[in-house]
Amino acid sequence: MARRTKEEALETRNRLLDAAERVFHERGVARTSLAEIAEAAGVTRGAIYWHFKDKADLFEAMMDRVTLPLEDILAGAGQGVPSDPLSLLKLCTTDVLLRTARDPHLQRVFDIAYHKCEYVGDAAAVRDRHIASQQECLRQIEKGFRACVAAGALPPGVHPREAAVGALSLVSGLIANWVLTPKSFPLERHAESLVDTYFRGLACAPARPPAKPAARRTAKAPAARRPRRS
Repeated sequence: MARRTKEEALETRNRLLDAAERVFHERGVARTSLAEIAEAAGVTRGAIYWHFKDKADLFEAMMDRVTLPLEDILAGAGQGVPSDPLSLLKLCTTDVLLRTARDPHLQRVFDIAYHKCEYVGDAAAVRDRHIASQQECLRQIEKGFRACVAAGALPPGVHPREAAVGALSLVSGLIANWVLTPKSFPLERHAESLVDTYFRGLACAPARPPAKPAARRTAKAPAARRPRRS
């Protein structure tokens, strides 16, 4: 009985996530109420609060369903973990673009995140979750670039944080523009070459000039006093 109850709860949760994805995509996040999602899922509004704290929690769970761990990304790409961190970064970056181009479910979720997520009203809390997720992603990418520089796979002139910001911006920008107008360019065909172009640019990064020593402050001589007139 307990197992059946657990399975039923999981089924209800998945129905709510499916319904949220559909309604968010049709109406936008801010204009969608939890009652509308419950109705679309065929459950009571109380069922939503049993599984999710609020709209932001529901939105995050919907996004988490398409945020795959690194092991799954590598397995899906049909390769093992490469021996060098640079190949790993390129593989993961390319694979995110390829999965987006090939998976309609992923396309719909990204379309919601980039174009139908207004940070107003009861959806304002979604912004904080979105920022936290983005910052965590940035930290992981930066960690990868630090490993690349340490291993000599990229020149020491590459600043890991700047490289991570550039890589994240490349992927986010490509996905945001492509899901808006998929016919504008063939993402699947050009994904690998676009990523290679970015990483080739990093490989040519010039050496950073040594930091200038801080200027030493010298005490100003006291101004000469004028002689008093008698």
